[in-house]
Amino acid sequence: MVMAKKSAKEQEPMKLFYIFYSDERWNNWLSTLREADFEGDADAEEMPEGFRMLQSFVEDITISVLKIVKLYQNERFSKDEAIEKIGVVEGIVMADLPEDDDLCGIVGGMQLSLLPLFASCRAFLQEEYEGDAKALVKDGRKIAEENPEEALMMAAKIGAQIIDGGKFSATWLKTKDEPTIFDEWLAEIETMSEAVKSLKKFDEEPGDAS
Repeated sequence: MVMAKKSAKEQEPMKLFYIFYSDERWNNWLSTLREADFEGDADAEEMPEGFRMLQSFVEDITISVLKIVKLYQNERFSKDEAIEKIGVVEGIVMADLPEDDDLCGIVGGMQLSLLPLFASCRAFLQEEYEGDAKALVKDGRKIAEENPEEALMMAAKIGAQIIDGGKFSATWLKTKDEPTIFDEWLAEIETMSEAVKSLKKFDEEPGDAS
């Protein structure tokens, strides 16, 4: 007796061939930044061109990483596949530049600010993000200087909650105290919040490439 063919729903999903980030893309950004003006006009109200481009750089990376999570949510990737692909992007983006590279300090600062992006995605995928967001902001800011690793874990929980549909509050960015690295991480979580909104309808059909 010939067995009936599996229905489309029962068949294994076709693999996606979407390229989320590449060394070429990273190097193109670096080349663009090397030509940018980070000094600007002292009398100008807007920030120098280089820092505006750097913000676009951060947004580009943030969206690329969150696309992986979105496709996991759409059941295009398994959890392990999503974690692996995020790791690939992280390996490209967080690689050290030579110490004599003029961009070393600027890119190093950017890499530091991106830490909660990768940590938040992993926390979301591992379902490890319980806690009241407002309390996490307060506690994270309090311990950032003495225990940055613990503060990063708190930032990751906040970011994971944003990925899961939570709302970012602009009040989190307001503080009467001296800003810490935690405030930079909150700024990245705000960028993540905007990226999540922009990717609300994002999906890829099996076989698509980019």
